[in-house]
Amino acid sequence: QVQLVESGGGLVQAGGSLRLSCAASGSIFSINAMGWYRQAPGKQRDLVADITKGGSTDYADSVKGRFTISRDNAKNTVYLHMNSLKPEDTAVYYCAAAIVGRTYTNWGQGTQVTVSS
Repeated sequence: QVQLVESGGGLVQAGGSLRLSCAASGSIFSINAMGWYRQAPGKQRDLVADITKGGSTDYADSVKGRFTISRDNAKNTVYLHMNSLKPEDTAVYYCAAAIVGRTYTNWGQGTQVTVSS
């Protein structure tokens, strides 16, 4: 079992920045990839960015050039650096962990990000 705890959400004006953190605990040795998803009201949960154990990253087109995912293996923590935030980035952001490939089966509780115009 992997436990994930997110932090760093909040309210920010358009054009601002936030950094989300996700601390993993439990069977961390089994994690192959970690990612960030987001879900806005009435919409499905979509992948924002992820990073594999080997360091390979992937981003949603809507955040490329604005968001950066990184990981600190010593702290078992993954970060999402969000710059040039837009109102459409408003959502609950969830941290996720994949044991097999990039199939995400472990989830955090979510953290709210609100971008005001």
